[in-house]
Amino acid sequence: MLRALIPRRSIPRHHENPLRTLTPTNTTTAATSNHLRRFSASPGPSSSTDAQTRKYIGYAALLFFCGAGTYYSYPLPENAKHKKAQIFRYAPLPEDLHTVSNWSGTHEVQTRNFHQPEDLEQLENVVREAHEKKTRIRPVGSGLSPNGIGLSRAGMVNLALMDKVLEVDKQKKTVRVQAGIRVQQLVDGIKDHGLTLQNFASIREQQIGGIIQVGAHGTGARLPPIDEQVIGIKLVTPAKGTIEISKERDPELFYLARCGLGGLGVVAEVTLQCVDRQELVEHTTLSTMKEIKKNHKKLLSENKHIKYLYIPYTDSVVIVSCNPVSKWKGPPKFKPKYTKDEAIQHVRDLYKESLQKYGAEGNKGKSSDNGEETIDELSFTELRDKLIALDPLNKNHIIKINQAEAEFWQKSEGYRVGWSDEILGFDCGGQQWVSETCFPAGKLSNPSMKDLEYIEELMQLIEKEDIPAPGPIEQRWTTSSRSPLSPASSPSQDDIFSWVGIIMYLPTMDARQRKDITEEFFHYRRLTQAKLWDHYSAYEHWAKIEVPKNKEELAAIQERLRKRFPVDAYNKARKELDPNKIISNNKLEMLFPQTESI
Repeated sequence: MLRALIPRRSIPRHHENPLRTLTPTNTTTAATSNHLRRFSASPGPSSSTDAQTRKYIGYAALLFFCGAGTYYSYPLPENAKHKKAQIFRYAPLPEDLHTVSNWSGTHEVQTRNFHQPEDLEQLENVVREAHEKKTRIRPVGSGLSPNGIGLSRAGMVNLALMDKVLEVDKQKKTVRVQAGIRVQQLVDGIKDHGLTLQNFASIREQQIGGIIQVGAHGTGARLPPIDEQVIGIKLVTPAKGTIEISKERDPELFYLARCGLGGLGVVAEVTLQCVDRQELVEHTTLSTMKEIKKNHKKLLSENKHIKYLYIPYTDSVVIVSCNPVSKWKGPPKFKPKYTKDEAIQHVRDLYKESLQKYGAEGNKGKSSDNGEETIDELSFTELRDKLIALDPLNKNHIIKINQAEAEFWQKSEGYRVGWSDEILGFDCGGQQWVSETCFPAGKLSNPSMKDLEYIEELMQLIEKEDIPAPGPIEQRWTTSSRSPLSPASSPSQDDIFSWVGIIMYLPTMDARQRKDITEEFFHYRRLTQAKLWDHYSAYEHWAKIEVPKNKEELAAIQERLRKRFPVDAYNKARKELDPNKIISNNKLEMLFPQTESI
């Protein structure tokens, strides 16, 4: 009997390792924690005639669905009419075939060549053998990148089993770790030493090797992107074996490899500069664009961590700032005006009303017999996903949801105190398409205000084009990075950069609905690219850049990247360290095509 592969439902909170391998099963697929689990369908007893019949039906289905699966596994050009969606597949797969998907289910590949070494020696053997046989083993981390930058159907190597803290130097405040360790594991492993990382991205499930390679970042106009915390790397390269690099030992390669997109070697170990662990006070308040303009320079300079959350079709801007608890005053004394239930109640009411309007079947707050959560148990982000799923591309419906979100934040104003690794996280909702750009915003002593101009133009574009844009549009800041491939790369440490992310949620597993949302998102993204990117010198985050197959569009992207980044130097290093391109993939080859002269 052919069994359906049922993808797991959208997960609203990033509390699991998102990288997944999927094979046929009649149960919902779960995320893995430290390694990838694989399930195989077991044939039941049957007669010889039935077995023969099923065999030929299976062969026919396998041919058809493997062809369809191959088509849908490739990222399509932005102007394509048919987008890949996470769908049910009704074809049996060979036992040794891994299907690996990123967290949002937007990119997926199948491979028989998947390695998970348990130590450095095993990793070195895997890389050496792949180099000799010229077989590809693209490094892949936790699979959180929206564009699936680590995926390759030709083969992958994952370091989830190499996840140890190797050495802590309390005096120098440094830590050496295996690159497969997840951020949350790392901060848990060094907190007893009184240390933590200087900054964090919104979530904690990335492997350290992955988070530095794609140029990830937190927020704070006095804090750099995360790759700047790296002071040493052990790199397993195909052509030159294992090398150790730092700013003292081969500085040119070191800075290039810190944000190397997994193209210069497999990052095996990382040494990080840490800071003292400290408690932070998070302050959340609702403001307006007019007030933001008045106070923007002060907000950037006086807050250690600061971000703005804009809600389209409203004048609401959520300001979230985080600063160390005062040693003299202690945490602020504050009594919220609303309880958590009161803050979210109007969102629950909107969901109930919307269920009636759309004639949808739903749980209206009563006890559930099938184990599903009741409305009263859902978080705000879960409710938002469910609301959007009812009519995701109806602008008026999205506006109502955005207005409810603004009211939720207004009723959630207040303070929260906790350790930095707890406070700096952000529940960014369920599966989603994301495009995030980075562009210069002046200097901390003299911000250019281009960051706010960018947002104003973006909001005008959304309204003019009737884009059903959900909230929030997140804006963050960092100082510059010395890594030449970082989107925030600059020789001046005084420069600041703004990072702006636009999103569309994928709150359903319905293939048609996901396809329609995908097409609308890429229309949204193309408009921002055409109207904003060149004017503001904006470049996409490496984990979010999508590669079109249209030759003209691809050539335009390659030309833009060449203007901003040292493409020739990067390709030269790739050729020296990985001449057979075993740690590359199609995405990297299209972004950085190598010429014979290099």
